[in-house]
Amino acid sequence: MRRLTAAICALATMITVAYGGTETYSSGKEMKQVTQVPPCPEWYRDTEFNVSLWGTYIFTFNNWDEDRYFESDHAWGGGVDAKYFFHRYFGVGIEGWAAESTRRQFDGFDFNGQPVFSDDSRVIGAVKGTFTLRYPIHCSRFSPYLYSGVGAIFGGGERDSLVELLPGAKAISVGFPATHSGTDTRVFGQVGAGLEIRLTPHIGWMNDFSWNVVDGPDNNFGMVRSGVTFAF
Repeated sequence: MRRLTAAICALATMITVAYGGTETYSSGKEMKQVTQVPPCPEWYRDTEFNVSLWGTYIFTFNNWDEDRYFESDHAWGGGVDAKYFFHRYFGVGIEGWAAESTRRQFDGFDFNGQPVFSDDSRVIGAVKGTFTLRYPIHCSRFSPYLYSGVGAIFGGGERDSLVELLPGAKAISVGFPATHSGTDTRVFGQVGAGLEIRLTPHIGWMNDFSWNVVDGPDNNFGMVRSGVTFAF
């Protein structure tokens, strides 16, 4: 009987050891697991070089018959600009564009003394230096910006005028004499605002609007641009 009792106690001890596992101790303080969150992507670098290619639509402040430089009420064109951002928020650059504008040219009078006009298409272009203030939104693809520039515009400002007649002469002949002056180059300034959206850290889509003030009266115009930007 004693042997049976001893055997049962030994077996119970072995089972307890087998299921009990190793003994652990606690210091009384909970351990907090620190999870590292990966940084959000930055789509704009603090210093970078940008080249933009874009199309543009230009509309004049005055009606076509009152505008003194484009001598039309709208024009279509395109351009390129290059900017260097020496700071995350500030950049300087140079820009050039060209647009085709159609003006109404005075050709004289018909047999009934009525003025005769024809369409005259020509290219108007500009080159200017620019300064850009942008604000890339942290962890975002969006960057609103303001910009300004000063430069030269050329290819417009043509004039048609009548040849001075002798006293008493009548303007009733075909091809009534008229003089035509050539194009004029003028200084102009520009201010605008826009938004760039980065598709990748090196490719973006830009859209903006600017108002342009040309030297002289009745010359101002608005410009809408849309195009692609390459960042290096």
